[in-house]
Amino acid sequence: MCGIVGAAAQRNIVPVLIEGLRRLEYRGYDSCGVAVLGEGGPARARSVARVADLDDQVRDSHLGGITGIAHTRWATHGAPVTDNAHPIFSKDALALVHNGIIENYESLREALRDKGYTFVSQTDTEVIAHLIHSLYRGDLFAAVREAVAQLHGAYAIAVLHKDQPHTVVGARQGSPLVVGLGEGENFLASDALALAGSTERFIFLEEGDVCELTLEGVRIADREGNEVRREVRQVAAYGGAVELGPYRHFMQKEIFEQPRAISDTIPQSDSFEASLFGESAGNVFADIDNLLILACGTSYYSGLTAKYWLESIAKIPTQVEIASEYRYRESVPNPRSLVVVISQSGETADTLAALKHAQALGHRHTLAVCNVGTSAMVRQTELAFLTHAGREIGVASTKAFTTQLVALFVLAVTLAKQRGRVSAEQEAEYLRQLRHLPAALNSVLALEPQIIAWSEEFSRKEHALFLGRGMHYPIALEGALKLKEISYIHAEAYPAGELKHGPLALVTEAMPVVTVAPNDALLEKLKSNIQEVRARGGQLYVFADADTKIVNDEGIHVIRMPEHYGLLSPILHVVPLQLLAYHTACARGTDVDKPRNLAKSVTVE
Repeated sequence: MCGIVGAAAQRNIVPVLIEGLRRLEYRGYDSCGVAVLGEGGPARARSVARVADLDDQVRDSHLGGITGIAHTRWATHGAPVTDNAHPIFSKDALALVHNGIIENYESLREALRDKGYTFVSQTDTEVIAHLIHSLYRGDLFAAVREAVAQLHGAYAIAVLHKDQPHTVVGARQGSPLVVGLGEGENFLASDALALAGSTERFIFLEEGDVCELTLEGVRIADREGNEVRREVRQVAAYGGAVELGPYRHFMQKEIFEQPRAISDTIPQSDSFEASLFGESAGNVFADIDNLLILACGTSYYSGLTAKYWLESIAKIPTQVEIASEYRYRESVPNPRSLVVVISQSGETADTLAALKHAQALGHRHTLAVCNVGTSAMVRQTELAFLTHAGREIGVASTKAFTTQLVALFVLAVTLAKQRGRVSAEQEAEYLRQLRHLPAALNSVLALEPQIIAWSEEFSRKEHALFLGRGMHYPIALEGALKLKEISYIHAEAYPAGELKHGPLALVTEAMPVVTVAPNDALLEKLKSNIQEVRARGGQLYVFADADTKIVNDEGIHVIRMPEHYGLLSPILHVVPLQLLAYHTACARGTDVDKPRNLAKSVTVE
C-alpha cells in the first residue's frame, strides 16, 4: 500500500525511481507518479494506470534529473484521478509524496486557505505540501521539522524544493521509511526492496525522525530535534524479477510454493528450543502466564487457530484480538502476558499501533511472527520468529498464512516443553509430523483438477457459506475471506454448531455451503450440521478426510483429503480452500493478484 522512492545523485535518477516503483507494485496501488528537479523547478509525470504507463510517459517527455521522488498511491482521501496522484506540488516550487493519513488535515487546510493557498486535489497530502512551503525560509530540513510537529496521524514523506537542487528531505511517523546509502548518492524508500541493486546499506528511520539526503551524506534529527546517528545495516534486498513460470498468476504460484516455504520455516534443530525465538526467550517464557495475540485479516485467523494449539498443547490461556479494535478499547493489562504480533510484512499499521499500545499499557514481553526480518515490527519486539515464505506478490495471502501457522505451532510446542507438558516422545512425534507436512501438502495440491470442476459451479454464485468446527472454524473464516477477496463473491463463515442459530435461514439451493470435515472429535457433530443443510435443500461442498465416511450423494459433493493430520490438519485443509477461491476468481475473470480496493501491505489505519 503506497510506495515511496527518492534519490539525490550525480546521474539521471529517473530509471532508478521507476524501477523502484516496479518493485513496489505488488503492494497495491491505483495511481503513480514521479517528479524531478530541473532548472525551472520540479517537473512531473503522473498516471492512473500502471507503472509501465508512467514509464512510457517519462520516455516520451524525456523527463530526467539528478534529484527526484516517486510514488505509488492507494487512494484514501480523494478518488484515483490524476489531480490526486502524487507527487503533489506547492506553488510550483515544492514537490512531495506521502504515505499515511493526516487526521487534522481539515483544520490545517482552512488555515492554509486563509494564507492564500489554493487546493487542487482532494488529498490530505496537499495540506502537507502547502504547510512545508509556508514554513520554508531557505532550509527545507528545518521547514519539514517544523511542519511535521503540526501533523496528527501517520505519515512517511519525501520532499524536494527547487531552491535546494541536490536535497531530498524525508520524515516518518507510523509509516515505514528507510535511507539507502551510496557513493556520492543517497536514497529514500518505504521498503528496502525498492532500492535493491542501488545499495545494500540501509538506515531504518525511527518514529519521529526527519532526514536530509544530499550528495555528500545524510543527517537525521529525532522527534525532539536532536541530531542523531542511526545504525547502518547491511541488507542484501532481493531485487530480481519474480517469474511466473508455468503458472497463470502469482497467487497460484504461491499456493504451490507452500511445501517449500513450510520446509524452509520448520526449524532445522532436533528439538523445540526457546532460543528459536531469541536469545532471551527462555527467561521470557518462564516469566509469562498467558498470551495476547494481536493481528489483522488473514494473520488474525492464524492467531485464532493458534489459540487451540496453545491451550491444548501448552495449557496456557490465550486471547486473540483484532489489532484495530484492541487499541481503542479499555483492556486490563497483565505484565506477565506475552504479546504476540503477527504480520506478513511487519509494517501493518493497525498491528504496529496495537503493539505500541500494549507496550504503553505495561506489557514488557513481546514477540513478532513475521516474514520480513528488517521490518518495523521485528525491530520493535523483544523476540521474533521469522517465517521463510519468501516474497509474496499476490494480495491474497497464501504461503505467508501457512508459514505463520507453522511458526505458531512451534511456539505452542516450545511453551509446552518449557512447562513440562510434553514428553520426549511427544516432542519427537510433533517434529516428525512437521517435517512430513511438505509431502502431505503435495498430496493436497494434487486435488487441483477436482477443485477446478467445483469452481465452475461457484463462479455462477453470488453468495457462499463456509462451515468449520473447533480449530477448523478459523480455517473456514480464511476460506471465506479468500473467496470474497479475489472473486468478489459474498462469503461468510460460521462455526457449524451455530448454523441453527441464524445462518440456516440463508440456506437455499442457490447458496453453496463449503464444509471443512476432518476426522476429529467433532466429526459426528459436524455430520449432524451437514444433515441440517441437506434437509433445507442446500448444496454441500465438503472437504473430507478419507476415513470420515462422508460420501457423494444428492446435495453433497465430496473431495477426499489424502490423510488426517491431527493437530496440524488446519494447515492441510486451508490449501483446497485457497485453490477453490483462486479458480473461482479465474472463472469469473477478476484480477486475481491485484483485487479491487485492496493492497498487499496495509500501512494506513
